Amino acid sequence: MDKQKYFISVGEGEISQVRYQNNDDFVIYATEDEITLLRSKFEDMHESSFDSFKRAHIPFMPYHNDEANDMYDNTMTEAFQLLYDLGDEKTKNHIQTMGILSDKHL
Repeated sequence: MDKQKYFISVGEGEISQVRYQNNDDFVIYATEDEITLLRSKFEDMHESSFDSFKRAHIPFMPYHNDEANDMYDNTMTEAFQLLYDLGDEKTKNHIQTMGILSDKHL
């Protein structure tokens, strides 16, 4: 499969082949299957974020024992690993400076 260029905005959960204002936080080259996997990661992050929002309204459940937060963090790390693996040099450098991935994953 041929890899295509995509512009990624993690905060918006956006994946686009068209560059426009504020959607080029990261640039990757990916196949359709890799984009499907990345979309799945973004959807999982959104779902976990919503679950965390619901948990925030339950005062007797401590934040540090919140499975939804753990799931969000793990999925976000997996998404950034995928972006790093598929990214151009600028994307790889940016993710390295963020410190979100351990050295063994770079």
